Amino acid sequence: MLLQPASCLLVLLLLNSVDSVRVLRKIKEYVREQQLEDSKQHANILRTRWPAIKIEKGNILQPLDHFNRQSNETLPQRFFVNDAFWKPPHGPVFLYIGGEGRISEFSVMTGHHVDMAEGHGALLVALEHRFYGDSINPDGLETKNLAALSSQQALADLVAFHQYISQRFGLSPKNTWISFGGSYPGALSAWFRGKFPHLVYAAVASSAPVRAMLDFSAYNKVVGLSLKDAAVGGSDECWDNLRNGFAALEEGLTGGEANVTRVAEDFACCQIPVELDDRMVLMQNLADYVMGTVQYNEEVSSMSVKKLCDIMTGRSSGENGEETGYSRLVKLMQEYRSQAKEPCFDTSYEQMLKELRDTSLSSTQTGMRQWFYQTCTEFGYYQTCEDAMCPFSRRLSLKTQTKLCLLLFDIPAPSVLSSITFTNQYYGARYPHTHRVLYVNGGIDPWHALSVLPNVTADEGRNQAIFIQDTAHCADMMSSRATDRSSLKQARREIGVHVAKWLKNSGWEPTSDSRDLTRSEHNNGTIIWHS
Repeated sequence: MLLQPASCLLVLLLLNSVDSVRVLRKIKEYVREQQLEDSKQHANILRTRWPAIKIEKGNILQPLDHFNRQSNETLPQRFFVNDAFWKPPHGPVFLYIGGEGRISEFSVMTGHHVDMAEGHGALLVALEHRFYGDSINPDGLETKNLAALSSQQALADLVAFHQYISQRFGLSPKNTWISFGGSYPGALSAWFRGKFPHLVYAAVASSAPVRAMLDFSAYNKVVGLSLKDAAVGGSDECWDNLRNGFAALEEGLTGGEANVTRVAEDFACCQIPVELDDRMVLMQNLADYVMGTVQYNEEVSSMSVKKLCDIMTGRSSGENGEETGYSRLVKLMQEYRSQAKEPCFDTSYEQMLKELRDTSLSSTQTGMRQWFYQTCTEFGYYQTCEDAMCPFSRRLSLKTQTKLCLLLFDIPAPSVLSSITFTNQYYGARYPHTHRVLYVNGGIDPWHALSVLPNVTADEGRNQAIFIQDTAHCADMMSSRATDRSSLKQARREIGVHVAKWLKNSGWEPTSDSRDLTRSEHNNGTIIWHS
């Protein structure tokens, strides 16, 4: 938190596992590039309707540590404002929350929240997360300074930003605030509403992993189930061939020197993975491509479960009858290297550590070091292969991932577990301490396993949940596309219903030139608001 036009543009590769550095991040960058082009096109359309639109970009100085009154250190934090749609004096405010990556002007120009803002006369504001993008001090990546990077500090930033915007635009309690976020920012959106209900009236939390977890084996359970799901192009044969391919790969890597050399040649490794850690990097990187494809299914045309399974079942080319799961896995990774324009796979564990230890500001844009720190100190989210549905190597274990916390930040495994326990106690875990929050999740998205789901963890009297059976990570945050599945279109309409009802119940009254909303009942009982 690879996503959609602008919206999930920031949500950004939401939540990676620790060893999945290179490939998942590169998938994220690839999807972001594709979606950035879509965002630019959407923004151009917006400018034709609103030729005077002007996006304000600025910085505010935040306390480096909101909870230490003895410190006067500060941190620059970037924000964007779009007031083109706003109907003062009492128009609502839609707050877009940034996450583990850079935000841009498109966060207040494209996406479903922007479409709704245009209809409701809302002021659009977006805040970049501390320590990501440009919101960081020159020495911010030093381990001793990362102590000021946490979700609690981020929520305090949102409080200060709320005060800044309120003073800047002369807002009052009559200006209803609604927060929006996807993935980690989705959790922040929910937690902001839960911890500061007097500031934000309601929240939309898309693909929000509100439950911290050390061993997130459920992630790859969903990956496996999605690869079997015929509704999105999966099949049992696809899963079987992938599992067999990884089994053959593991056998090759645990064989003699000749076998390891052959594997390195088959997968175009930049170097022969001699050490065990190097072999683990290779297996994790191969798994990451599959994981990323499932997580961002259909977000860009070149990545989908169907296309992956076409390769793994031989449907994408003429079947010669001699293909094996291993040979098809080789073809799958040739497809990745073609997309990523990589001549070879870098499998060096030492090089990976070097990248993660880089504290120069040039490395801050990737967000890898910062996010790893947050997984070690707050969330875990380590995606293991210990569930029977996981199609990858069982060697992708918790131990291989948590050891990076010790190597990078001198944080031992017991401390990681205690931090995760605190996070869940503080926010409520599977039953978050929230009210008037709409949790939106996709069935193909592995992160839904840590979110709030209908009829399971959602309390109808306090929170609501929407589950979109056949869509992926943060898909609902996009502006509508002609290729969207009907279930996704329906979900956006339902989100619009909730936003309209929140605004009405908060006492906000639409201005005469706001969009006129009328209500109709569908035969499934869902209420839809139309313009």
